[in-house]
Amino acid sequence: MSILADQRTRLLVQGITGRQGAFHTAQMLEYGTKVVAGATPGRGGTAFHERVPVYDSADEAVQETGANTSIIFVPAPQAADAIVEAADAGVSLILCITEGVPALDMVNVLHHFHDKDIQLIGPNCPGAISPGHLCRVGIMPSEIHAPGRVGVVSRSGTLTYEAVDQLTKAGIGQSTCVGIGGDPLVGSSFVDILALCQEDHGTDAVVLIGEIGTTRKQQAAEFVRAGGYRKPLIALVAGQTAPPGKRMGHAGAIINGTAALASAKVAAISDAGATIIPTPALIGATVQQVLGSL
Repeated sequence: MSILADQRTRLLVQGITGRQGAFHTAQMLEYGTKVVAGATPGRGGTAFHERVPVYDSADEAVQETGANTSIIFVPAPQAADAIVEAADAGVSLILCITEGVPALDMVNVLHHFHDKDIQLIGPNCPGAISPGHLCRVGIMPSEIHAPGRVGVVSRSGTLTYEAVDQLTKAGIGQSTCVGIGGDPLVGSSFVDILALCQEDHGTDAVVLIGEIGTTRKQQAAEFVRAGGYRKPLIALVAGQTAPPGKRMGHAGAIINGTAALASAKVAAISDAGATIIPTPALIGATVQQVLGSL
């Protein structure tokens, strides 16, 4: 099994006719993802690669094709409107790849989602991929993944790729890999994805990758501690040498208090019972050691 992305995914690509949308749609199709529709205002009635019909709106695309998932490759100034449009069209899962969505726009988006049963991943995320189901919803490099039973949830796209590459080379396949996004305001949290992995019968262990900034890692630690997480959790916190007050890559990766320090996050997740990965270079070796001891 897997979480979020599988053979039931019927994908709508918003912004399919843009450069990034077109490139990654071709990659997703090649991997085996069921891309059933695209949406770009003013381009309705055309088709992408003669296989995927393009509509003027998400609502029309969902009504015509039964799309249940949307991925957004829309420029930052319009990305929030695209997220809301997908939600109002009735899709149950939205992944926003766009980076730099204004924070105030995201405040309005999250308020709009408050009473809706819709899962949002991102913005500023690489998406999700389930190798065993040949379903990629995002920009993750397909060739480094292998089917297996270890879930990966990460705040950093690049570290997700590094972790997966090390796991695959160590002979450890993945059930689902999810990047939650590096912006200060995102939809799904570590807790949300950990809960899905907890219930997934195809996931035996979880690799969690965080970084400096925000308190999401501490929230994950509280969730693990309070619920008695039933699966091995192996965690890495990046940014242990980052200086306070300086943004490191992601908009949300900034130390703005003691809780945002890497050391505080390591202490919290370690106290909750997770195995700590000492450096990014030892992700695969640490997971291999944990799995070998079970």
